[in-house]
Amino acid sequence: MTSPAELLPAAAESDHLDLVFAALSDPIRRSILARLDGNDLLVSELAAAYAISMQAVSRHIQVLVHAGLITQTRSGRVSHCSLEAGPIAEAAVWINRYSKYWNAQFQTLADELLAIEARRDKK
Repeated sequence: MTSPAELLPAAAESDHLDLVFAALSDPIRRSILARLDGNDLLVSELAAAYAISMQAVSRHIQVLVHAGLITQTRSGRVSHCSLEAGPIAEAAVWINRYSKYWNAQFQTLADELLAIEARRDKK
């Protein structure tokens, strides 16, 4: 099965990841995503959790919508938000490409710690 990221040209994929990472860079937006995990919530329900204005929460929501991380549906004056996990998975795939480097660094650290412990035991 082809992922949405595989269907995008490289530049478009990069632009989309830029939007996702920019959206995830803010702690309030990450908190909004966490609150939407498994829940569809009204904008007013989301806003109630923060000591900022409804307008500020709405701006955060629009950043998340623009990045494709949430969908917002309106019925009159009522607006529901729901989580869209696909872009998070795409970002995780991108990050995981580099895990081989982290794993190598962790192995080097583990080896060094074992060597330090072995030297200490010889004393």
